[in-house]
Amino acid sequence: MNVLPCGDVGVLVEVEDIDEVLALAGALRANTPDGVLDVVPAARTVLLTVEAGTDLAAVRRAVLDLDIEPGAADTAGEAVEIPVVYDGPDLAEVAELTGLGVDEVVAAHTGTPWRVAFGGFAPGFAYLVDGDPRLAVARRAEPRTTVPAGSVGLAGEFSGVYPRPSPGGWQLIGRTALTLWSMESGALLQPGGRVRFVVDDG
Repeated sequence: MNVLPCGDVGVLVEVEDIDEVLALAGALRANTPDGVLDVVPAARTVLLTVEAGTDLAAVRRAVLDLDIEPGAADTAGEAVEIPVVYDGPDLAEVAELTGLGVDEVVAAHTGTPWRVAFGGFAPGFAYLVDGDPRLAVARRAEPRTTVPAGSVGLAGEFSGVYPRPSPGGWQLIGRTALTLWSMESGALLQPGGRVRFVVDDG
């Protein structure tokens, strides 16, 4: 791990992969160093925002002293179920790219619990990992100018749900009516949490 100052009110921790990000984020939430206000995971980093005047060197030492178990993750609580109508415009293409049948793509997407790695791109957009590795597909060569809210997609090792209409280049395999983000309640999916997709027959 590489622990760096991030301005006067932050510490940035660089790690090797998403598993280490989630293990570190879970450890930090369980043993939050003094002065830390928030723990923000990303693909290869964890940002700690701190109160003004906090001793950043002390925060750095606290991070380095953490006992982090390899493969450990912050996965407390029940999995969030997301009902999906699997009729996305890219479903057939994903089947072709993966060598699976359409029904097999759906079975693979619903058959394995996913883990919320981090948020980004838009409020409420969660990058989900640990799904069936057969579903790893490249993003579209040409992104769409508008993707409808609730669209469920795949890109690389990730799956995700668009919380609101926006441009996007993910391969769209379905849609959900579930609200992923609102001003009142914030983001439904939180880093470290678990997600299970289920078939919604519409």
